[in-house]
Amino acid sequence: MVTIGDVARVAGVSRSTASYALSGKRTISPAVRQKVADAVAELGYTPNAGARALATSRTNVIALLGQFFEDEFAPAMLQYILGVTDRARELGFDTLLVSDSDGVSALRRISDSRMADGFVLLNVAENDERLAPLRSASQPAALVGLPGNSEGIDAFDLDFAAAGELMVERMHELGHRELILVSQPEHVVERGGAYVWRLANAAAARAATLGVTLHHYYAASSQPEIGKDLNAFLDAHPDATGLLLNNEAAAAALPNVLQARSLAVPADMSVIGRYSETFARTFSLPYSAIDSAPDLLGRRAVEHLVSRIDGTADADTHVVDLIAPIIDDRGSVAAPPSR
Repeated sequence: MVTIGDVARVAGVSRSTASYALSGKRTISPAVRQKVADAVAELGYTPNAGARALATSRTNVIALLGQFFEDEFAPAMLQYILGVTDRARELGFDTLLVSDSDGVSALRRISDSRMADGFVLLNVAENDERLAPLRSASQPAALVGLPGNSEGIDAFDLDFAAAGELMVERMHELGHRELILVSQPEHVVERGGAYVWRLANAAAARAATLGVTLHHYYAASSQPEIGKDLNAFLDAHPDATGLLLNNEAAAAALPNVLQARSLAVPADMSVIGRYSETFARTFSLPYSAIDSAPDLLGRRAVEHLVSRIDGTADADTHVVDLIAPIIDDRGSVAAPPSR
């Protein structure tokens, strides 16, 4: 059976260096890390999980709790999952994906059985019922999403309030005075999707301060309903010169809607969205957008969680890490047309 010693010998490094390169617990140069990776591939090395768990009282498994809601755009959720699983693998952890609709029971079951060394939670609601058992669990956790109260748990999210303000400010700077904001369906807010109202409320407050008229709508998250919604919003406000999108399905449907209405971007309508760069490439979206940064958020959550598992993080301090929004300019925003 191939051992870590064999990997070290083939890579030409010490056993400890090979181990650190695989676990990510120490900073290893890219060149050395590549040598170890090549040796692993050449030898077909796989760590013995059972022996490792007995020796360390660890499973090297992270439990990822998330749900796929019918009213949310599944490809967007997959980006968060990939961010978590990719970084976990790089740090030597497998990922147990749990999509049980009863998240409280699933969390307690996994915690009590010691199936995982820690938890990452997605779909975090404003008053998430999973937080109480999470705080009493023996394993640490990290949230991708910001609840109303994150006390005792590390949380990572985009600063959605700042994103709403930035969208309005950019349009105002260019001379736009009437905008339409398209959000996720209203029942996403009702079940605790605070990111929707955080962006919308901040955008509305900033618009009021700047003297911009902002029409806010909740819209569907799938076709053909979202296309009908977008047409209805544009029909209701023919003088609006800018669209703000906090709804991935709306962004994906918008090119066909605008083409059918013979509206050009940005000559007739300026657009700013909020979605990931990967999402933009997948659907060939030409719109300027604030990156929702799912990969970065997942990676930061895993890195901090692993530091807690390893005991290197400050046990008495928990972080709320909000990523500052930046608009990736793809040329879809310009001065409004003369009416």
